[in-house]
Amino acid sequence: MFRTLLKQVKQYKAAALLTPLWTTLEVVMGVLIPYATASIIDKGIGAGSLPDVYKYGGIMLGLAVLSLIFGILAGRFAAYSSTGLAANLRLAMYQNIQRFSFSDIDKYSTAGLVTRMTTDVSSIQSAFQMLLRVTFRAPLNLVSALAMCFVIHPRLSIIFLAAMLVLGTFLSWLILRAARLFKEILKKVDALNGVVQENVSAIRVVKAFVREDHEMSKFDKAALGLYTMNIKAETLMALNGPVMNLIVNACIIALSWWGARFIVEGSLTTGQLTSLFSYIMTVLSSLMMLSMIIVQLTQSAASGARIAEVIDEVPDMDNPDKPLTQVADGGIRFNHVYFTYKEGGDYALEDIDLEIKPGETVGLIGGTGSGKSSLVNLIPRLYDVSRGSVEVGGADVRRYDMRSLRNKVAMVLQQSTLFSGSILENLRWGNPDATREECEEACRLAAADEFIQSFPDGYDTHIEQGGTNVSGGQRQRLCIARALLKNPKVLILDDSTSAVDTATDAAIRETFRTRLKGTTKIIISQRILSIKDADRIIVMDSGRVDGFDTHENLLKTNAIYREIHEMQSSGGEADFDQKTNS
Repeated sequence: MFRTLLKQVKQYKAAALLTPLWTTLEVVMGVLIPYATASIIDKGIGAGSLPDVYKYGGIMLGLAVLSLIFGILAGRFAAYSSTGLAANLRLAMYQNIQRFSFSDIDKYSTAGLVTRMTTDVSSIQSAFQMLLRVTFRAPLNLVSALAMCFVIHPRLSIIFLAAMLVLGTFLSWLILRAARLFKEILKKVDALNGVVQENVSAIRVVKAFVREDHEMSKFDKAALGLYTMNIKAETLMALNGPVMNLIVNACIIALSWWGARFIVEGSLTTGQLTSLFSYIMTVLSSLMMLSMIIVQLTQSAASGARIAEVIDEVPDMDNPDKPLTQVADGGIRFNHVYFTYKEGGDYALEDIDLEIKPGETVGLIGGTGSGKSSLVNLIPRLYDVSRGSVEVGGADVRRYDMRSLRNKVAMVLQQSTLFSGSILENLRWGNPDATREECEEACRLAAADEFIQSFPDGYDTHIEQGGTNVSGGQRQRLCIARALLKNPKVLILDDSTSAVDTATDAAIRETFRTRLKGTTKIIISQRILSIKDADRIIVMDSGRVDGFDTHENLLKTNAIYREIHEMQSSGGEADFDQKTNS
């Protein structure tokens, strides 16, 4: 974990290494000030020598100014390097997430990834800055002050050693107890973020069903869980202050008692005792800083492990050596394919063996959970098969460069996702170099041009985040147009016309038939009307191919297809799942 995190310091190494240097110089100047204080008391004030007062006063002033300058430099370099580390950590996580396959993404919740890139990174940033400054400052202060104490009076210095032993034992116990609690707190933060994200993204549904009270109950439960865990952790950490105060007061009392006796004996001067009081506060404040560091590092260790987990995640799919970069055509071949989402789990697809010819239009129908989306997700290699192989253009998809393959296999997913920006900017996700004329032509093919032209700003109309200012059907048509701009060899529509009316659906299908003859088209739909004109239709049932033929032949030979056709013809268009569950 630590190696993974420290690798991200990168261009900020120089600043990170200079911080301890400035901190060391700051500490040295600070430690010498009490020693000069003893001299000004004993040699200046005690002896009634005004020149010595000026001399040692000037030395103290010079040491204070130097300490200030070195402290400012240390703070500046620490802030620069810790902020840079945080930026690099976020970038490293984000870059690796972009390489994730769908199966990798399934391992992490969206809320968990957001927490890692915000709360966890901020925790590491604070810990790193403290590490650079306080982790060097506190031990140096501690060692230097102890050394000066032994120089002044070795026997009295035993008080400091005893205090360190007691405090060290207490901190060890505290840290072991706190580490487990901080890990649990981060899990509770993930849960709370998950509730908030789900509620905000689905706020229209919540209001439509008047479920605000239910959502508040869910939030209260998640917030209470986080509150309870924080109370446990904070209660435990609150012990640090009182115990530190007890040790400080005990040391002051012991130093006062024994110091007075040694002054009476003549083995200690008043100035030296004054310096020892300064040094004991330095020693104990250093111990307190060390305890804060340990607590911070303990808390940040859980965050660091979560960040490293994302950065170190090796995507389960990668490009092969010497990958293919050209897709010959849109021909697709499934060779006895088996697929499961989780190793050792039930198969979502079993023994899929079929061939789709280049330029063919294929319909795909099946009930919820029948494996329709699982099947088409294998074509652009969003998932890898568990057994068997999938070929596109005569080559196994695992032999292709994934970017090249996915540029030629355009897929419009079930959830029509648009991004904040203009309509043109959204369309150019399909082809960043597309001209305005090419975007307009794609929209005409997707039956989107007409409604776009009705907007006051036309293609420059701003789309809100998630496409909330356009209808579901409009979002679907824009997503289809975006896919067409890729000029794909294979076009997959995963139930992507479900929100458009039947006339528009028919117009889109007719355009595909006449204008995209060289493109292989796979259309998933619950409506037989949307796929009956396809060259062939695949009927899925429980992860298997139950039929693969033309509309007319399936009506004669496939019981599932025939029954669905009869139900939809009699007005039960959306009752496919009812049949499969009966």
